[in-house]
Amino acid sequence: MGIWWLILVFAAVFGAWLLGYQSRQSRFIAQKMNLPRDYLVGLNFLLNEEPDKAVDIFIKMLEVDSNTVETHLAVGKLFRRRGEVDRAIRIHQNLIARPQLDKVYREQSLYELGQDYFSAGVLDRAERIFLEVVSVKEYTVPALRALLDIYQQEKAWENAIQTASKLETATRKNMQLNIAHYYCELAETTFYKGQSEQANQYLKQALEADPNCVRASLFLARIEMGKNDYKTALKSLKKIKNQNPDYLSESIDYLASCYEELNEEEKLVSYLMQMLEQFPHVPVVLILSERIRKRKGDKVAAQYVADYVRRYPTLRGLHLFINLYISTTEGRARDDMVILQNLTKKLLADKPEYQCVSCGFSGKTLHWLCPGCKQWSSMKPVHCLEC
Repeated sequence: MGIWWLILVFAAVFGAWLLGYQSRQSRFIAQKMNLPRDYLVGLNFLLNEEPDKAVDIFIKMLEVDSNTVETHLAVGKLFRRRGEVDRAIRIHQNLIARPQLDKVYREQSLYELGQDYFSAGVLDRAERIFLEVVSVKEYTVPALRALLDIYQQEKAWENAIQTASKLETATRKNMQLNIAHYYCELAETTFYKGQSEQANQYLKQALEADPNCVRASLFLARIEMGKNDYKTALKSLKKIKNQNPDYLSESIDYLASCYEELNEEEKLVSYLMQMLEQFPHVPVVLILSERIRKRKGDKVAAQYVADYVRRYPTLRGLHLFINLYISTTEGRARDDMVILQNLTKKLLADKPEYQCVSCGFSGKTLHWLCPGCKQWSSMKPVHCLEC
């Protein structure tokens, strides 16, 4: 398949050569024209499955001028899209090396070469090229986007912040959500180096960029809990309800721990009851049912969860109900409940915990940057998508 594709490309190249030949040799049009020797040599290489040598012939054969440069660019793109990046690089380098190449075509070739290096994973060379063409108006936006991809892959978050700001100016598209995550990445790096104050500062900058940044609020709460400042941690955690309630489940355990450390169980129950009215998520029910079980026993807790499941039926809710209700049964009824318990447990084990609302990527771990579509904050807890 690959060889035949190259043969078709070679045919297209010959067509371009022929057009160039005719434009240059119109005075000899009446003469009989033989096939160029290089064309035949190139075809021979293809048929002998030596495509690299064929490409060398192609580059030699196709003189770069206004009639053929578009063919060079088109074939270079085709090679890159097929994953044959080395060949694309050679074609684009050949174009750039021609001193007579028009400035517009040189800039286009340079940008395409940057794309080649990016596709090949040679990020340092790609970065240098995109930094060179970013000043060219036609390539400013695509070059900035490519640079942003590079800085994200390299975890060069300071550069990412600067580039995202420039991209926001160039496109008038809000990039503050991305910038907030870049500050959070910086906060994580400095925090794990023992620089908690610097991490705290980065998180505040994240919230300045995007006041709805749940990630920053969660991280701030963890830092404050580490200092035993549970009241301040609660303030950060309670913001999440208004920032993005889809992530409430990520804060529930921290909320419970803070209230417990402050010996304010009653306030915890009251707060969760209010939250449940607005956001009927399973994790909230789980914490509440555990408090009810401690105070009033398994039967009352199971009844509470049963009422929830009737209103908001989900597999996770049913599994929670079975876990509570099973302790109130005996004999055959208990055996039947164990069967159901094992079934729901197995079904849940096969289900992801998080899913991207953009591309559908799913997994057991929360990724703030979706590994599938590379969007920030697009992965959500599955339970909130079920509700």
